[in-house]
Amino acid sequence: MNPQDIRKRGDELFDALVARRAVAPLTDRIPDISLDDAYRIQLRMIERRIDKGETVIGKKIGVTSKAVQNMLKVYQPDFGQLLSGMVYSEGEAIPVDTLIAPKAEAEVAFILKADLNGPGITAADVLRATDYVLPCFEIVDSRIQDWKIKIQDTVADNASCGVFVLGGTPRSLRGLDLSVAGMVVEKNGDIVSTAAGAAVQGSPVNAVAWLANTLGALGIPLKAGEVILSGSQSPLMPVVAGDSFHCSVGGLGSCSVRFA
Repeated sequence: MNPQDIRKRGDELFDALVARRAVAPLTDRIPDISLDDAYRIQLRMIERRIDKGETVIGKKIGVTSKAVQNMLKVYQPDFGQLLSGMVYSEGEAIPVDTLIAPKAEAEVAFILKADLNGPGITAADVLRATDYVLPCFEIVDSRIQDWKIKIQDTVADNASCGVFVLGGTPRSLRGLDLSVAGMVVEKNGDIVSTAAGAAVQGSPVNAVAWLANTLGALGIPLKAGEVILSGSQSPLMPVVAGDSFHCSVGGLGSCSVRFA
């Protein structure tokens, strides 16, 4: 795709975000769109948000677990950038009408104390670079109609980022094996999902290493102080006004989110 088309599609997705109105899948309209094209579209969409006053505060990896891959029919991880306008505090109600077709997912967030510059990052490097981890909810949202996405659609759409909430008490990874840390997710008081960290590429630590290497190959480092969302351990759960969700992670505590 030429630079003018990249700019046009990035602007289209930004306008869809602002208007809360989805657009037809890019892969239906641009059959030969590449993953590199999609990432350049994402960068244009992010540029528009930065121009409006937001700042990049982290990165995310998505579509990491088999449950989410099967639900979306996207069979490789996606990646995107987190912005300051995406953050909600735990206990603060998220207005559903600020989103298009939100879905909640529970995962583990990493807060970095050192940069991770891929390629060549290992799980051990991630452990050394992590300041602490927290349970969290990411509320994904697609600017693509009816979530009819292929990997190029979701990457272009900034990995279907919506908003997110961090919970729990900061916990060092020292002595903590996230691959066996159990997660229980409740929706409106009923248990809807149980999983262990191994559901995410064998461990959330491995997922962060993958993200560092994938973005590093594109010249984008994971930076000290950034929030890194490591990928959902739960199925995607549709959200309507009045819903509440709670997740508990062994060794990490819990996180709650509610919708108005």
